[in-house]
Amino acid sequence: MAYNLIFPPPGLKEMSKYKIVMKKGLLIVALAAVAGGLTAWIVAKSAMPETAGSITQVVGDSQYRTVNLSLDNYPDFTYAAESAIDAVVYVKVVSREMSRQAPSIFDFFFGYGGTPQERERVGSGSGVIIRQDGYIVTNNHVIEGATDIEVTLTNNKTFKAELIGADPATDVALIKVDAQGLPVIPFGDSDKLRLGEWVLAIGSPYNLRSTVTAGIVSAKGRSIPDNSREFKIESFIQTDAAVNPGNSGGALVDKAGNLVGINTAIVSQTGAYAGYSFAVPVNIVKRIVDDLMDFGSVRRAVLGVVMSPITQEIADKLKLSSLNGVYIVEVSPGSAAEQAGVKKEDVLVKIDSVQVTNASSVQEMVSGFYPGDKATLTVIRGGKEKELEVTFKGTAQENGTVTEDGSVAFYGSAIKEASKETKERLGIKSGVEIVSVGPGKIMDAGVTEGFVILYVNDQLVSKPQDVINIIKKSKRAVFIEGLTSYGKVSYFGFGI
Repeated sequence: MAYNLIFPPPGLKEMSKYKIVMKKGLLIVALAAVAGGLTAWIVAKSAMPETAGSITQVVGDSQYRTVNLSLDNYPDFTYAAESAIDAVVYVKVVSREMSRQAPSIFDFFFGYGGTPQERERVGSGSGVIIRQDGYIVTNNHVIEGATDIEVTLTNNKTFKAELIGADPATDVALIKVDAQGLPVIPFGDSDKLRLGEWVLAIGSPYNLRSTVTAGIVSAKGRSIPDNSREFKIESFIQTDAAVNPGNSGGALVDKAGNLVGINTAIVSQTGAYAGYSFAVPVNIVKRIVDDLMDFGSVRRAVLGVVMSPITQEIADKLKLSSLNGVYIVEVSPGSAAEQAGVKKEDVLVKIDSVQVTNASSVQEMVSGFYPGDKATLTVIRGGKEKELEVTFKGTAQENGTVTEDGSVAFYGSAIKEASKETKERLGIKSGVEIVSVGPGKIMDAGVTEGFVILYVNDQLVSKPQDVINIIKKSKRAVFIEGLTSYGKVSYFGFGI
């Protein structure tokens, strides 16, 4: 007997439903797994810092170099090193000075003081090209006292360099070579550097040209103990990138190849790298370089206070809620600070709403202003905040200004009445000695320290004020006659 099965029997129907449910369950599980994985990836991605991506650099007409800066290859310094190294140069300096040999019997009988001899000293350092037309930044201590400056590029081309200007207070100097189309390092922003950030030091330590070392930013706003009592602005970037003699004036760059500092100093008992190196922040360098290019010297704003850190003892005494700011130990009479109303025992906490952390940060912030600029100082006095408006004064000294050591400012240099020893040595009765030479007309004329001025515009001089008075009456030019430090008659002049 045959049956036509129009509907499945009960057993087969249940089995079919079971298969459908199983398929739906597997699909739901798979979708849930995908959704969970996607969610986890999104969460992880949002928690990770952004990667730097990649940088592509044109090497030649048709060649490209791409460096991956993503976290899976981090840190990669190849781009920073390769893009910056050609703009860091070797600086050779030669200084010549005259000295006298011990007098012979012949000299004794004929009244000579010995035969003058020229001595030559050679030093070296590094420099950073900042403009394609040949402007190069280096350290003041690299070129100080140099009579000849020579610059060698990474391709071994050599140029004579001229000194544009120098600033001993920040140890920054600007020199220039006669060239065009030179490689440069772009300026970065040293204020945005973070502790622990990777940096590279590039220079020529021990004459090892184009040496690259790496380290991290160890500290910011650092000062170095110094007993010279010279005015200095110190807010160094401290790193543990290896820096040795010859690195001075070289580049400190970030991992993108931007200039963030000029390597300047190390602290060491041996004279070699001992784990710490210091660089002048590029934001200070830019300010100094602009002035040296435009004026040949630095127009520096001065606040006129003596500061110290806030100790717990000071905080307790003044009932301060924190140790932030600097304690005003002394206010200079007639200074910008005094005229603004700053008083002894004030606590300076802000300059134009920017938090003050230490004395170095105050110096760095003030150095960003020009004489005549205004700012708002926030001080704590008697437990209350008080805002004071300050108009900064400058340090530029006009001819005739008497400095702290008793010398008189003279076109960027300093003069004093010749000492008894100098007069006896040179066999003269009177004269005015040039005791230091800085950027200005005297340096431009090629005059060195120790030159003794005898006549200005054919008038005999015996003290600094004689020189200043004669120059004030001059209308077009100044002609000076005198003796070099080794007794040779010499002349120089300049326009006014």
